[in-house]
Amino acid sequence: MTTVADIRPVLITGASSGIGLELARHYARAGRSLILIARNAERLTAVATQLAELRSQSTDDNIVTLPVDVADAQAVSTKLAECVHNYGVPDLVINAAGIVNVGRFLQMDKDYFDDNLRIDFEGTVNVCRIVVPLMVQAGSGHIVNIASVAGFLGIYGYTGYSAAKYAVMGFSEALRFELKPLGVAVSVVCPPDTKTPGFAAEQAARPFETEAIAGSIAPLNAQTVVRKIIKGIELKRFYIIVGASSKFYFRLKGLLPEVFLAIVDSDIRKAQREAAAKKKSAA
Repeated sequence: MTTVADIRPVLITGASSGIGLELARHYARAGRSLILIARNAERLTAVATQLAELRSQSTDDNIVTLPVDVADAQAVSTKLAECVHNYGVPDLVINAAGIVNVGRFLQMDKDYFDDNLRIDFEGTVNVCRIVVPLMVQAGSGHIVNIASVAGFLGIYGYTGYSAAKYAVMGFSEALRFELKPLGVAVSVVCPPDTKTPGFAAEQAARPFETEAIAGSIAPLNAQTVVRKIIKGIELKRFYIIVGASSKFYFRLKGLLPEVFLAIVDSDIRKAQREAAAKKKSAA
């Protein structure tokens, strides 16, 4: 009889923190074999130990850690290919690795801007280059790419990040059309602001206009976001839009893009007037 442990592994990038770690916890509790990817080897080892404790029976011998930078195409090609050869072709791949570099475009240096694209977008593509052909050969599988609300809404102060996540959205949509006839599903996830270890630093780096736009929308905790993601994965939805506000703006922009632009323009003007008034008052 086939057991959960006999099923092909789940591969998660960005598994050492944030949404990636919460997803790893979910699948560890479910008894799934895991391939966990992140850049820091020590943190990955600590995560594997933590996840082994969540299991009801087995040890960590079916939790494989692979310290690699997903943005390094050559390293991914070599190390991930070897890992998959040794431990099996995943039936579920979740590309959660990413960074959020924020700030006004006019003040952002090229490397800081480009790191968004290199890690968030190119890292996703690098992993897919290795696993997608193997899934197609196996005749089944599911690719889940973590984008963002910033992947369908251009957000003030997020030019590099939005560029990367828009690219993930477009890549995922085109990939879906190519892979569906071959038996491989694709999903793209758009979480809103999420309380992860890096969120406080991200929030502190935002321009004041960004805070004025997003300030009324409370960030979700990672556990809530992951529950929504898991449900979407189980239903094999393509768009997994997390949160009521996110869904509203997704529909609004699709149906009435001019209205969306006018709302955001108004919010920015209001924030800038308030900032100017405070500066004048302080002077």
